[in-house]
Amino acid sequence: MSSPSDGPQRKKYLYEGPQGTGTLGGTLILAPGALLPVIDVMAYGPGECVERRIDNPRELKELKDRYPVLWVNVDGLGSGQVIFEIGRLFDLHPLALEDVGHRHQRAKVEEFPQQTFIVARAVEYAERLDTQQVSFFLGANYVISFQERPRPRRVEPIRERIRRETTKLRASGADYLIYSLVDAVMDGYFPVLEKYAERLEELEDRIVKRYDEAIAAEIHDIKGELLIIRRALWPHREALNCLARNPNPLIHDETRVYLRDCYDHTLQLFELVETYRELASDLRDLFLSAASHRMNEIMKVLTIVSTTFIPLGFIAGLYGMNFNNEESPWSMPELKWYFGYPMAVGLMAAITCVMLFYFYRKGWIRPGIKKTPSSTSQEGN
Repeated sequence: MSSPSDGPQRKKYLYEGPQGTGTLGGTLILAPGALLPVIDVMAYGPGECVERRIDNPRELKELKDRYPVLWVNVDGLGSGQVIFEIGRLFDLHPLALEDVGHRHQRAKVEEFPQQTFIVARAVEYAERLDTQQVSFFLGANYVISFQERPRPRRVEPIRERIRRETTKLRASGADYLIYSLVDAVMDGYFPVLEKYAERLEELEDRIVKRYDEAIAAEIHDIKGELLIIRRALWPHREALNCLARNPNPLIHDETRVYLRDCYDHTLQLFELVETYRELASDLRDLFLSAASHRMNEIMKVLTIVSTTFIPLGFIAGLYGMNFNNEESPWSMPELKWYFGYPMAVGLMAAITCVMLFYFYRKGWIRPGIKKTPSSTSQEGN
């Protein structure tokens, strides 16, 4: 595991493949190294629920019109044949299927005659920040979701709600399922931002306690990662507002109320990101102030040492001239004193003590006031 000072291994959000060199629109080009698809199906209604994993998309044909709601979840985008077969079976638009393969789309909503296509960006934080695209197709009685890698922590709670017969999700249509999936994606931002709040608090404690040059790099990395989250969140506002406000025959008015709540969560997340970015900037200023204060302390110590040795050097230089007092009565008589050397050293020590006492009285070398446990507890109260 790399240290925080090493910096995050950020993804480069570049346009993948040769699409920009004259490729026909609707052409699906998959990213190299993509995982092979794993297809999980849940078909349910108020009185029944069927759950299975299939190997061939053609098996969906017998489930397509038998149940009130059909949810097809595809983990992995490594087979164009599987994606095209699902698209052919559900008559998905080829331009939407093309966007499924282009893994760095911004969040958006596109409406087609028979379905609504939704793109969202999910985030997770394990050892570093990770984002991935999640694509949804909403039909009259089906929801199809595509994602690069399986994320059981995000979808498993929804599966559990579908398995229980008494839940609202089980009794509702496909539009409520798409709301639940999009809401799960947006809720995944909260624990990630909480981790950044903890990291920022830890950095603040480190800045106050001691000086560490690695802190500046960590603050810079956090600001960069928060910028990635901000860029991922920004388009969600428009997309969710479109789902919640614009007329759509596939989304009922009752579900729009929940989508508006999801939109409010997006605004809250965006405000949190802005708050943490400002806090990171404040910590950077605090670090620079701490570095400047540390430099001032160093310069103060060096100045005191230099100032203290100036009169000592004068005395040592004065008595180091070694004039011959036998040649002139104006030569230093102290050169032949029996206690001349102890007197010179004592004079130097006396001058040093006087100067240090003067510096102390002026507050230049006075030690900082340490907080006692009792005072700390009183401040906490």
